[in-house]
Amino acid sequence: MDFNVRSSKYRKICPVFNKGYLLLLQLLPLYPVLAYKQTFDRFKKNIDMNSQILKLYNKAQKNERLIIGLMSGTSMDGLDIALCKVKGAGAETDIKVIKFKTGDYTDDFRTKIKAVFSTREVDLQLVCLMNEHIANVHAELINNALREWGYKSKDIDFIASHGQTIFHAPKSLHKIEDYPNGTLQIGDGDHIAVKTGIITLSDFRQKHLAAGGEGAPLAVYGDYLIFSKKGEDRIMLNIGGIANFTYLPGTLSVSEIFSTDVGPGNTLMDQYIQQHFNLFYDKNAEIALSGKLNEKLLNALLNCDFFEGGFPKTTGPELFNLEYLVKAQQKSSTEEISKEDVMATLCHFSAETISNAIKKCFGNDAAAQVFMSGGGMHNPLLVSLLKAKLPHSTFLTTDDLNINPDAKEAVLFAVLANETLCGNPINFGERQGVPSICMGKISLPE
Repeated sequence: MDFNVRSSKYRKICPVFNKGYLLLLQLLPLYPVLAYKQTFDRFKKNIDMNSQILKLYNKAQKNERLIIGLMSGTSMDGLDIALCKVKGAGAETDIKVIKFKTGDYTDDFRTKIKAVFSTREVDLQLVCLMNEHIANVHAELINNALREWGYKSKDIDFIASHGQTIFHAPKSLHKIEDYPNGTLQIGDGDHIAVKTGIITLSDFRQKHLAAGGEGAPLAVYGDYLIFSKKGEDRIMLNIGGIANFTYLPGTLSVSEIFSTDVGPGNTLMDQYIQQHFNLFYDKNAEIALSGKLNEKLLNALLNCDFFEGGFPKTTGPELFNLEYLVKAQQKSSTEEISKEDVMATLCHFSAETISNAIKKCFGNDAAAQVFMSGGGMHNPLLVSLLKAKLPHSTFLTTDDLNINPDAKEAVLFAVLANETLCGNPINFGERQGVPSICMGKISLPE
C-alpha cells in the first residue's frame, strides 16, 4: 500500500492526515521514502482515527485472514457459507476451505423471496422490506454456523456477501436505448455487519456495472487466481440456475481469459418441477430419466437470439423462465406431451446450450479439461449428456483442485473481498465485459 502523505487527495479523504500532516512532514525527512508507511504505522495510535477503520486496516495487514464467503443463487435452496483461510493476494493467493455448510431456507422464506424475484411488476414496499429481512436471515444463519463450528465473531476477519439477486437486466435483455446494464442484489451489508459484529463486504456487482461490465459473471476474477495452472488449459464450468464457464489458458495470459454465461443450467428444470410435481428439484434426474426427448420442443427452445450472440454475455431467469417454455411449446405444438418428456427435454436443452457454447469457443472437437461445480453437476442425466456431446473432453470437479464444488461460488466471493482489501485490480486490459477493478462495498459493525 503506497502512502504519499504529500498528496492533497489523501488529506481530503482521510481525516488522519488532516490532523497529523504537519507532524509527519517534520519527521519524514529523517526516514527514506520507503519508510513512509512505517511512519504512518508508528503514529496512527497517537492520531484520532475511527476505531473501526483502524480495525479494518489491521485486519487487512494480517498474514492470514479468516473470511466467510456467502452465496445465495437463483435456485434459492439456501445460503452457502464457506469459512476460508486466506493468505496473500493476487497471483500469490492461497485459500483453503476450513468449514462449509448450506444454511437451509424455510419454505416460508423461499416464498417471500419468490414474491420479489425476477418479475418486472413488484410491490416496492416488499422489496424495501426484503432488503433488510434477507440480510437479517443471512446474519442469523452465519451466527448459527459459527456456533456450530465453535467460532466466535471476533475470530472472523471479514464476511463477503453476494446477496440475493432479484433482477438481472443487461442491455441485451431490456433493449431500452437510454438505459445502461442493470442488476439488483438485496440483503443489505450493513445489517449483516451489525448483526454478526463482523466487517462485511457486499454488493460486488455494482462496480462491475459501473466500469462497463454487465454485472456478471464475476467468476473470472476468482477462477484466475485460484485455479490457473501453467501448461494446462482449463474450463471452469459452473452449473447453477444459469450455467457459465471461465476459460483459463495454460499460458496464464490474462488477454486470453474470459468468462461467460451460456444459458440455463437448472433454472428451467427447477421452475417446472416445482410447479408441476411439488418438488424442489429433480433428485438424481429421476423424473427426467423417466421421460424422453422431444426434438420439436428442443428446437423451439434453442431458437433464441441469446444463443446467436458473441461472448462474453449474461442472462438469467428473467429470460429463461416458464413463460419462455410455454411460448416454445406453443410454437412447436407440444403442449400435450407428458410432463416427464418436458423434464427430459429441458435437461437436453441445458446440455445442448452448454456444449454448443464450448464448441463455439474451442471447436467441435474441443479437448478440454472441464472442472464442474454447482448443483447441476449432481444431475446424472445432464452430466452424461455433456460427456456424450463433448467426447474429447475430460470431466472433473473442483474437488480435484481441493475446492468443494458446492462451496465454489461462496469461495469466489471470499477471494473478491480479499482482493479489495489486500490486493490490486487484475489488469485485463481494455477487454469488453472484464473491467480491471476491485469490487465490494465495506460495511462496519459499529
